[in-house]
Amino acid sequence: MPVDRDRLAGLIREGLPQGETVGIALSGGGDSTALLHLALRAGLTVEAVTVDHRLRPESAAEAQTVAAACAALGVRHAVRVWDHGAIPGNLMDAARRARIGLIAGWAASRGIGTVALGHTRDDQAETVLMGLARTAGLAGLSGMRPAWREAGVEFRRPLLAAGRADLRDWLRAEGIGWIDDPTNENDRFARTRARKALAALAPLGI
Repeated sequence: MPVDRDRLAGLIREGLPQGETVGIALSGGGDSTALLHLALRAGLTVEAVTVDHRLRPESAAEAQTVAAACAALGVRHAVRVWDHGAIPGNLMDAARRARIGLIAGWAASRGIGTVALGHTRDDQAETVLMGLARTAGLAGLSGMRPAWREAGVEFRRPLLAAGRADLRDWLRAEGIGWIDDPTNENDRFARTRARKALAALAPLGI
């Protein structure tokens, strides 16, 4: 099925402010790479930031690959490093909190009031399924917020109505590459297990 480019472009126009510089949280993965390119196609002025969590040996090189791709596009880009020792408890939650804090600090230093994140409909479904597994209440089952303020920055998720496969199909059609994070295939993490469970449930229409 052909990718609806107009629909993807519309999500960006409706979900992000015009007339100001928008920050793009850019991991280099398919979702955030599509977000960056769609924002540029929509005529937005953007800057990008990559958080190097230092959780994999390849992460520093991947961040530099993203930096080079931004330079080729004429997009100002920064890398922020999460300096940490041993991480007790929930690794993914700690990484998420650190990532948001580093991104907010970067945005404040650049005078950027809005930062876009590349979460998709698939991320939303995984979040709800993980909440169900934790027997979360209604608040926990409500999923990802499309927007919220934290540390003086407005964070937005303009692609929550788009599917992960749609974004990758669009990137392929445009000849744009991305980085696949092997963490996404590691069953150690609840989100990976939720992703695989949803794939198994897809034939049932779930």
